Amino acid sequence: MRKIMYYVHQSVDGFVEGPNGEFDWASLGPELSDYSLSLAERADLFLYGRTVWEMMSSYWPNAESIGTDEHGLAFAPIWREMPKVVLSTTLESADWNTEIIRDAEALREIKARPGKDILLTGSSTVAAALTDLGLLDEYHLIVHPVALGGGKPAYHPVKERLALKLAESRTFDNRTVLLRHDLATA
Repeated sequence: MRKIMYYVHQSVDGFVEGPNGEFDWASLGPELSDYSLSLAERADLFLYGRTVWEMMSSYWPNAESIGTDEHGLAFAPIWREMPKVVLSTTLESADWNTEIIRDAEALREIKARPGKDILLTGSSTVAAALTDLGLLDEYHLIVHPVALGGGKPAYHPVKERLALKLAESRTFDNRTVLLRHDLATA
């Protein structure tokens, strides 16, 4: 069965956005960019919640005309071509090869289909809901050397304690730290 990987950038104090919704603090050096691209290669489907989908779909279709960042130039064509799913009860339509699903059961069916893994980027409320339903398999947490002092938390409370095991840790670009956890087996 396919795995769902949760890939998220967070501050040292545990936030994915600053107090005013800002995400200008995350920096992808060459090593972190390569890691990010390797996760995309493992996947054949990108998964988002509505808020992150709106952010991604406002940037990636035209990334080459917005900036010259090497990661952006490499990732933009991947993003445009990759099938995407948005888990939302409010989003009415989505373009760029995107399907909207309304509940986690639809995602459970997608996960059961043959294929490569599914990559959930950001979307901390979706991650918490999927954790509660036992649908997340890997947690790829990138910790950036910044304290935001508030904002949107990287993890929303889950219903029950979840045992994880550290599968990998490493630094990228002498700046950020990866903490990758898998579900612990009994």
